[in-house]
Amino acid sequence: MDRRSFLIGAAAAPLALRVPGLRAGVLGGTPLALVTADLESQIVAVDLPSGRVLRRLSTEPGPRSIESVTGTTAVVAHTVRGVLSLLDGPSLRVRALVHGFEEPRYTAAHPAGRYAYVTDSARGDVAVLDVVRGEVVERVALGGPARHVSLSPSDGRLWIALGPKAQELAVVDVRAPARPRLVARLRPPFLAHDVGFAPGGRSVWVTSGDRGTIAVYDARRRLIRFRLRADAPPQHVTFIGEHAYVASGDDGTVRVHGIGDGRLLRTTRVSAGSYNIQQGWGVVMTPSLERGTLCVLTSRGRLQHELRVARSSHDACFVIGR
Repeated sequence: MDRRSFLIGAAAAPLALRVPGLRAGVLGGTPLALVTADLESQIVAVDLPSGRVLRRLSTEPGPRSIESVTGTTAVVAHTVRGVLSLLDGPSLRVRALVHGFEEPRYTAAHPAGRYAYVTDSARGDVAVLDVVRGEVVERVALGGPARHVSLSPSDGRLWIALGPKAQELAVVDVRAPARPRLVARLRPPFLAHDVGFAPGGRSVWVTSGDRGTIAVYDARRRLIRFRLRADAPPQHVTFIGEHAYVASGDDGTVRVHGIGDGRLLRTTRVSAGSYNIQQGWGVVMTPSLERGTLCVLTSRGRLQHELRVARSSHDACFVIGR
């Protein structure tokens, strides 16, 4: 370990004492955060119980997004390279490369663990990735530059934003996981950016790419239930229990809302450029494109730690290590 990594680890050590639940042995392994180091072409593995950088994994150039599949595999999208890396969580090794993409963007994992759905903005489609075999088995055209994607936990529907400032959202039926069908297109009341299903799948939070607002939809009826004020666009959203966490990278904030009525419960300052946001093991993390930091928050939205991992970091996910 070099001196910089040692200093990072020493500064991060109190994290284990302050965040309950992050202990070795969770689901048979150690909770890890995998964070993209975009400019270094690396994935940084952070041991969450200690807060230490465990390893820096060399990858294809420009890892942009990363998503966990059942906590054991991470799908890394190299947008400029047009390739995916499949990273094994326990061994922290890249086990396969998947070609055939033009601009892969974001991934939503099927809960059964066999398949994941990867948007390709240049092709204007979503691909069905067989995670076990490491190959694309099907695609469905969406008619727009597909980007952010979320899968309902209850009824087998994907909602996909067709662009960073999307005029339309696509709804795709994946109840037959390897045979997706485009079933609807929606026009939100603003240019949409991120989409996220709340726990239970009854509501979908659609954030804006052009203004400080969020629309919360009834997922079944595809109608807006209510709208919320938000910080500067674009915003990204994740959920734990009855709370929604909305990140604004331009304002450097994470807002915590109640899922049922959208009531604002807390606003926390984080590093500027912290756009994407993920949750796992009862904590929330958001990496910074501008500063290359990883901010870790409790389920109540309180900032617990800020760890520098790279020059620039776009995305992060949780996996289970050995």
